[in-house]
Amino acid sequence: MAPTRTLLSGLLGAALLLPVLPGAHADDARTIDGRTVEYHGLRLTVPDGWRVVDLDRNPDACLRLDLPTLYLGHAGTQAACTGRAVRTRADTLHLEPLDGAPPRADIPTVAVDDDRGAPPATRGDSNEVRYALRRSGVMATLSYGTGPEAVRGLLARARTAAAPAPGPPPATAVVAALAGPRTVQEPYTGQGFDACAAPTQRTMDTWRETSPFGAVGIYIGGRARACAQPRLTAGWVRRQAEAGWHLMPIWVGPQPWRSSTTGLSTDPSRAGEQGSEAADGAADAARSLGLPEDTLLYNDLEHYTDRATWDAPVVAYLSAWTVRLHERGYRSAAYVAARSGAKALSAHHHRAPEAMPDVLWVAAWNGRDSVADEDMGLPEGTEQWAGRRRAHQFRGDHDATYGDVTIKIDRSRVDLDTRGRPGHST
Repeated sequence: MAPTRTLLSGLLGAALLLPVLPGAHADDARTIDGRTVEYHGLRLTVPDGWRVVDLDRNPDACLRLDLPTLYLGHAGTQAACTGRAVRTRADTLHLEPLDGAPPRADIPTVAVDDDRGAPPATRGDSNEVRYALRRSGVMATLSYGTGPEAVRGLLARARTAAAPAPGPPPATAVVAALAGPRTVQEPYTGQGFDACAAPTQRTMDTWRETSPFGAVGIYIGGRARACAQPRLTAGWVRRQAEAGWHLMPIWVGPQPWRSSTTGLSTDPSRAGEQGSEAADGAADAARSLGLPEDTLLYNDLEHYTDRATWDAPVVAYLSAWTVRLHERGYRSAAYVAARSGAKALSAHHHRAPEAMPDVLWVAAWNGRDSVADEDMGLPEGTEQWAGRRRAHQFRGDHDATYGDVTIKIDRSRVDLDTRGRPGHST
């Protein structure tokens, strides 16, 4: 049975109003500035401008991180998700019952007995943290832009409407690579896809049998990540690896645009520092998800048009990302646009080949299922990233159906042999 929730008058218009569910007790809730939500015994005031999304009633809804939103209930299929990187991160709060909350490994979880005593959490590069509120039996996931203080304040001001028995202990992820698969990146040539949110197990199983895909890109973190990943656990990673999927873990760090929350510095020196920080965040997330050392981790860096401004910081950022990942025992890959990032890296390749990403994945939505030099945005006849170290995203956001399952994806040609030592780049 869905937990009791009541949304009182004053919320964002009829399109977002949550009706009182059967068995709910509207009289138990108070109107606070006309914007009061009761959920699982918690009453809180929703800030002006926030959406309220009932995930039980909208199972395909996407947990977007770029719109101020209160999400209620366990995430569903997230079939409506799209996007890779967002220019602005918003404050969001996701409340769901502790019972059934997934043991996420990509963000920290802090167990709290007193709902109003949530301690400050260690800030991570993904700008997310979870509090397991045992007294209310609620898992609260906070996402934030510049800092977590505003969302923590919203949660701290919540009042417990009743005093239920303490909820079950929060599910905890196994934070040890030894618990994960030995490898998730056997050599692979063929098509791959990526989706904003980790697909359901039913989708993965159905597509493994009916689609042309053998590789899947999954967004494991980063401050510019567009969608929350409530389904992404070490268990999810292990199940896909065991089923034979070639996994392409993607980190969405600072981007070549001007933004106080997701922007890359135009100063190459500072951009290099950001690259090292991103590598540490990605390596920590990968380890928590059970991805073993020597796994290729991809940095998603979106297209830019002002190459005079951004080429130098982009190269500095991805070079530092590569060097730091090698120090951490992982290997480096970069997802860049053929008309910008790929050309910047190619032009710099001869100056510091040891700091170049081990694998290049380019976006050029030309419909050509190929990793030829032209389609990669590379000079004709080049040896750069030759020898099965390329991927080409040749079709962007589109709905794809295999079996009876439809999701929105990007589609790529993948030609990778990832065996070898970290740091070996020719």
